[in-house]
Amino acid sequence: MLRWGRFALGYAFLGVLSAVVAVVLRSGSPFAHPTPLLSLAEPARHTYSLMMGITIGALIVVSTRITVARFEWARRLHSELRPIARAMTTPGILVLAVLSALGEELLFRGLLQPWVGIVPQALAFGFLHQVRGPSRYVWMAWATAVGLVLGAIFQITGSLLGPIMAHAVVNGLNLAYLKSHDPEPTRRALGGLLG
Repeated sequence: MLRWGRFALGYAFLGVLSAVVAVVLRSGSPFAHPTPLLSLAEPARHTYSLMMGITIGALIVVSTRITVARFEWARRLHSELRPIARAMTTPGILVLAVLSALGEELLFRGLLQPWVGIVPQALAFGFLHQVRGPSRYVWMAWATAVGLVLGAIFQITGSLLGPIMAHAVVNGLNLAYLKSHDPEPTRRALGGLLG
């Protein structure tokens, strides 16, 4: 099985395990926050959550493009993460984006956040997004900030659908961007005139 396939299976297992533990410990759905800030009816809570998730996901994707174009630290991080996506197919990117969003959101927001709070779950989310290389702390800080924002959506609306949607949008579009975009194209002497 391809390397991303093992990750996809791992995320699927993580999601199922987190959901089961949340149901057993809380006697409720991991897709619903037990004490949301807003008291919304069932359809409204999911609608607002999804709208916020799509908006936040789009903003994160756009900010990724801008930072990679403007900042050396972002180009370095992009280059360090790029090998993960280079060998993936489009269906592989879609499967991994959906399963990683489900698995991570069920664990960090659905299970941990109601238990430990928004900040500790975001710190754990950031800590577990370590990569090798000099951009490790940039990636951890970025993931922590995203964990706070996704946690806020869950805390405000009480629905996990928005954070799942945002996470899937970010992972899918950014994996495709990692695959297709080389931030440091090869430079040739004299504009390529010498070969």
